[in-house]
Amino acid sequence: MCASGNRVRLLYGAAFLILLAVEVCIALFVRDSFIRPYGGDILVTVLICCFLRIFLPEKRPLLPLFVFLFAAAVEVGQYFDFVSLLGLGGNRFFRILLGSTFSPADILCYLTGCILFTAAEYLCRRHRSDHS
Repeated sequence: MCASGNRVRLLYGAAFLILLAVEVCIALFVRDSFIRPYGGDILVTVLICCFLRIFLPEKRPLLPLFVFLFAAAVEVGQYFDFVSLLGLGGNRFFRILLGSTFSPADILCYLTGCILFTAAEYLCRRHRSDHS
């Protein structure tokens, strides 16, 4: 996200809303074997990073790492059926939100999303410094 100050927050907010709309569309309308299972998982970590950057706009280089660790922890929680352990197994919303099926491929997708977010931020910072 190439900008500074409150403009950064607005850009991250806009990116968050766009990605949220894309994620909802994927969840509601896409029934394939690639975009829904992999694309959505890649985008969800970018979505979380953008959301956090609204409130933490200054450079925090470890943010994508923390988002990845959080996403991986949720995935590991799926392995142990965390939703049922919380007593929420009968709630469709929480089964969708937290997931119910462990997949090592999902962890790779989360990592990919965090790497893409980090690369985009790096390129924007570089672009901004080239034009300063």
